[in-house]
Amino acid sequence: MRVLITGAAGFLGSHLTDRFLADGHSVVGMDNLSTGAGENLAHLAGNPRFQLVHQDVTNYIDFQGPLDGVLHFASPASPVDYLEMPIQTLKVGSLGTHKALGLAKAKGARFFLASTSEVYGDPQVHPQPESYWGHVNPIGPRGVYDEAKRFAEAMTMAYHRYHKMDTRIVRIFNTYGPRMRARDGRVVSNFVVQALRGEPLTIYGDGNQTRSFCFVSDLVEGITRLFHSDLVEPTNVGNPREFTVVQLAELVLRLTGSSSTIERHPLPVDDPRVRQPDITRARALLQWEPRVSLEDGLRQTIDYFRSRV
Repeated sequence: MRVLITGAAGFLGSHLTDRFLADGHSVVGMDNLSTGAGENLAHLAGNPRFQLVHQDVTNYIDFQGPLDGVLHFASPASPVDYLEMPIQTLKVGSLGTHKALGLAKAKGARFFLASTSEVYGDPQVHPQPESYWGHVNPIGPRGVYDEAKRFAEAMTMAYHRYHKMDTRIVRIFNTYGPRMRARDGRVVSNFVVQALRGEPLTIYGDGNQTRSFCFVSDLVEGITRLFHSDLVEPTNVGNPREFTVVQLAELVLRLTGSSSTIERHPLPVDDPRVRQPDITRARALLQWEPRVSLEDGLRQTIDYFRSRV
């Protein structure tokens, strides 16, 4: 196959690019490098089955030649990014999704949307199944990301129903691993970098809010299976094992051997109290579940950051 991946230079996009190439396919990567990094794709220089196009996906997209799939992963995805770039975040979720869908329609390609667990907001149902409609503050500071992704899902399903397009939607839960950016506002990278530098680990609120952490290789496996499946409805992909933020901090300190202390700050507005995927659908229909433990995944992530901090 030949696929186009928007956001290919990002954390997830670059790993997904590697996977499609490893499976023998050709990949066209598209990125404007606003949050992605060229170094994430540097190892692909000279690969005849990879091409990188520098473009903002909120503008008109045209590409010569056939495509079998368009995978839309372009978006600021960390709190730091989408709070600093609120309008760009809304544009890539709306205009970017529209442009990517238009390209897929023109090429007769399968369209794959990278959505997020943030569509559930601060959930009142726990764990979160795909049937849950969410609890989102549309005008809060996090609403620019939450609502951009919710709109992107709605537009994808509209193209599926009206234009009979072949579409897939994955709702991605907290994912971590090599190629994350240091201090990007995500809790794993924040804690690891702070611990390696001997700085206090920043915990917001009492630290008893929960998250579920999926290692990037597990996530990419789930995404790949979903892309090749016939599941049209949104599908959760994430690790259902739940940890408190304090538990994560303690594990990072132990694995790094850091003497860093813990520093508490006020909880940000609309920060979710719980986050845990119900992956019943992925288990039953994709025969997928995560295999990398949090400790093993953190060791690989820590090794990655040691060479960069």
